[in-house]
Amino acid sequence: MSAVLHDRRIGGSSRTGDSPPRRAASGGWFAKRRVTELLTGWALIGPSVLLIGVFGVVPVVWSFVLAFQRSNLQTAATWIGTKNFSQMLHDSVLREAIKNTAIYTVLFVPITLVLSLLVAAALNRKIHGITVYRLAVFVPVVTSTVATGVIFSWLFDPSYGIVNSGLNKIGISSQGFFSSPGQALYMIVVMTVWGWLGFGALIFLAALQSVPPDLLEAAQIDGCTKTGAFWRIQVPLLRPIAGFMLVWLTINALQLFDEVYVTTKGGPLHATTVVVYYLYQQAFNFSHAGYAAAVACLLFVVIALISLIEMRMGRESD
Repeated sequence: MSAVLHDRRIGGSSRTGDSPPRRAASGGWFAKRRVTELLTGWALIGPSVLLIGVFGVVPVVWSFVLAFQRSNLQTAATWIGTKNFSQMLHDSVLREAIKNTAIYTVLFVPITLVLSLLVAAALNRKIHGITVYRLAVFVPVVTSTVATGVIFSWLFDPSYGIVNSGLNKIGISSQGFFSSPGQALYMIVVMTVWGWLGFGALIFLAALQSVPPDLLEAAQIDGCTKTGAFWRIQVPLLRPIAGFMLVWLTINALQLFDEVYVTTKGGPLHATTVVVYYLYQQAFNFSHAGYAAAVACLLFVVIALISLIEMRMGRESD
């Protein structure tokens, strides 16, 4: 009996002694699998990472370095320290561009935000042909900025534009619109609001359709009208979406360029010169690439600070 027990102990010890090699083998298999998955993942995302690095990260880093140099992008750059930044303090055209950008942002952001919400509420109903109306609202978003600029330039041309022709028929004199220093910036606001209204309406429409119907039915049972339910129930639930739209529209406004380039080229008399168009002129028209990079760095800091403030305010309101 003792011999049998002894043999069993020996057998058990031998089987126990075999388990570490098996565990080591399984551990090695899992390690190889992890390495294979890692290499496969990097092989899939590698081209995207390369493109983002070459066309995204490298230009940003180069811009920060270029801001401390005098360069025309053709000859060797000269290191000048912070002179580009100190030059901005005495640049009257840059101050005008900052003022125009601020005015445009203050007008464009709230107007687009409010109109997008109202249009989304109007489209959030079941009526005949609602798909056509929604498509019509979204068409300007997918329309080329160049095409939009050309259309608005024709419509509001001071000599042969349809709008001035209509104004003349009702006894109002022709307006300068894009060629008037006092009206050009506001016309760009009108054009960009028209162009981006569909995007905001689409975002708000998706949010409105995600509101639980039970809440609206309960409000109607309690005697709340549809308008009251919209302002007291649906709108408060849209605060996260409104916060996102506020940040996105602000960044979009501060980076205004295409519409100005197509319609006014910053004129007349710098009336529509905004920061991004001004740094474009400095870099590619006047060959002041270092100074343009310094202006871009300033714009980057401003956009980052405003975005952080808006996101913080949104979290606190929630």
